[in-house]
Amino acid sequence: MINSQSSIAESNGTRLENSYERRQLEHSTPKIPTKNLVLVGHGHVGKTTLGELLLFKSGVTKKVGSVDQGTSTLDVDDEERRHHFTLFSHTAHFDFQGLRINLLDTPGYPDFLGQVIGPMAAVENAVVVIDAHKGIEVNTRKVWQVAERLHLARWILINKCDVENMDYASMIQTVQAQFGSQCLPLVIPNATGISFRSVIDVLDGAVDGEHAQFDIESIRHQIIDCALETDDDLMTRYLNDDLISQNELHDAIVSAIAQGLLTPIFCVSAKNDVGVDEFLQAFSRFAPHVGQINRHGVSEQGEDFLLTLNDDEPLMAQVFKTRIDPFVSRLSYLRIYAGRLTKDTLLYDARTGQSFKPTQIVDVQGSTYEPISEARAGDIVAIVKVDDLQIGDTITDRPPHSSLPPISYPEPMIRLAVEPKSRADQQKISNSLHKIEQEDPTFVVSRDEQTHEIVISGMSEYHLSLVEERLREREKVGIVTHLPKIPYHETLSVSVEGSYRHKKQSGGSGQFAEVHMKISPLPVGIEPSSYFHHERFPHLRRYEYDPQRNYAFVDRVSGGSIPNQYLPAIEKGVEEKLAEGVVAGCPIQDLCVEVYFGKDHPVDSNEAAFRIAARNCFKELFEAAGPMLLEPIVRIEILVPDEYLGEISGDLNSRRGRIEKMLPEIGGYHLVTASVPLSGVMTYSRILSGMTGGRGSYTLELSHYEPVPLQEQKRIIKGERA
Repeated sequence: MINSQSSIAESNGTRLENSYERRQLEHSTPKIPTKNLVLVGHGHVGKTTLGELLLFKSGVTKKVGSVDQGTSTLDVDDEERRHHFTLFSHTAHFDFQGLRINLLDTPGYPDFLGQVIGPMAAVENAVVVIDAHKGIEVNTRKVWQVAERLHLARWILINKCDVENMDYASMIQTVQAQFGSQCLPLVIPNATGISFRSVIDVLDGAVDGEHAQFDIESIRHQIIDCALETDDDLMTRYLNDDLISQNELHDAIVSAIAQGLLTPIFCVSAKNDVGVDEFLQAFSRFAPHVGQINRHGVSEQGEDFLLTLNDDEPLMAQVFKTRIDPFVSRLSYLRIYAGRLTKDTLLYDARTGQSFKPTQIVDVQGSTYEPISEARAGDIVAIVKVDDLQIGDTITDRPPHSSLPPISYPEPMIRLAVEPKSRADQQKISNSLHKIEQEDPTFVVSRDEQTHEIVISGMSEYHLSLVEERLREREKVGIVTHLPKIPYHETLSVSVEGSYRHKKQSGGSGQFAEVHMKISPLPVGIEPSSYFHHERFPHLRRYEYDPQRNYAFVDRVSGGSIPNQYLPAIEKGVEEKLAEGVVAGCPIQDLCVEVYFGKDHPVDSNEAAFRIAARNCFKELFEAAGPMLLEPIVRIEILVPDEYLGEISGDLNSRRGRIEKMLPEIGGYHLVTASVPLSGVMTYSRILSGMTGGRGSYTLELSHYEPVPLQEQKRIIKGERA
């Protein structure tokens, strides 16, 4: 049983008097114990306001910064001050009762998810902030999914609990229905709505009749049950009514939060400073520290291994953010997972194998940078002026034999073709776009080889409009934009085989090559080592497989009918047509090309002749193989007020969308999940805004490619050939 005579909520002066944290202090001395958190959630839920209040309470700032007034310590960019909301992730830190807490603030809109994922990969604790009035919004789900994928400890803060008609009990039920029954309140409000003035600790609070809607004893036992799931011995002792000490229960709660078996819920009003102290106390006591969330590396052989996270191990750090500061130059933000980093350390980038020495290591506090001599396991710092580093790079202090898993970002699907406004802009546009691309992993710049267009890709129209603004205001570059072509692909529907003879005489030596090949559809998701064998491919000599395009080139030439020196030219000819396309000028995928016979001439054959023969043979066979266009299908999640649900459904159907789910949400909203061709939602931001009066929001991510309907395919091909 639990010793209920002593409070589980320790006083400030004795907070570290438990076995677990005492051991950490002894191990880490003289380094201050560190805990890392990231504030995530939808836009305008109060994340930055909460972060500013934490900095003020800990003495970092003398006044609570304001986003609306442009005095925020965290929103440091001119763009953010113009728009009055967060566009980039920002780093700060503060000390609290013997702890150093690194705090990362992130944007709230799905358009800027690229600025959220990197910081989430750099911490152990994700604090998911929810607006008490609006409930669980689109980006709340997105960041929760990222936190789950990264195995972070999750904390839920329901902010703005002083709004009228706030029903905290119903909100908890909604959270549990969406995120699981392990989400349990550690505090309850003294009252609801505008009477919300304080909170009561569930683990130690006495509740009077006014709060009878909360069964505090039941919640307390649920929390204890979640905690004791982490230790079979403790659970057995508890069931046998043996005494469980306060320290043992404390450690079990920390482990339960670290393992995702318990997600604490808090009610706060950041604007009016209610419940924030209680959250900070609980976080400092129960949040997993930098060594308690398992981190895995990847060996040179591609095998996972568990990292040992302490100062005495070889250095292992990862770049999670890049900022190109106009005054400080390029900053690469690092999370140190193991070892020590100093200015004199010779470092290696595991991606490139190149070595370098950092000119300066800085501790980041909003927009200020303090030079430091050393960083250790658990620290979040930045190094200055290392131009070749990219987000996701692993940094080591010895020639790299292992690395950290890459940081995974969604593929940007909204594309615009851009042109410089003037000759002066033309000279600067490439470098300016590249700088933005380095800072934002969900912004991609490419050049269409056929149209020679510069194409920028982002998460939404709004995302790209802010990139255009950044080019104009920060880089002094003007651009003109227009919609680019949809990234269609081509494939075939049936197997065909045949040959092509290339023969050309022009006096003297000519050209001669004959190629016989078979092309056939290649199933998606094959395992190459078991798919390519002699029973399926007689006389198989060699194959090359490209998983990105799901394309295979198979050499099963027998009897020397084609000399070996010409096979690379044949493969090159096929590759050229794959890139160029045949029916609509689009890349080709999902096929297997088998070369099995041919003829040469002792004088007139050469590589150029076999490359031409391969190109023409492939083209003729592809045109006879039932060519199809494939279009990108995106998964769209739309959060809309109930009154617009019918209009949204009808509009999606008109865009060839398939509605998969329609789930009711708190606050009179529905979440609509659908699959829809990208061509139908290229300008969906303005369409949704027009239909819902700006009250709808959505997210997009690439799902897969599907065949284009026949009539639509004919129209597209005609347009491409015109």
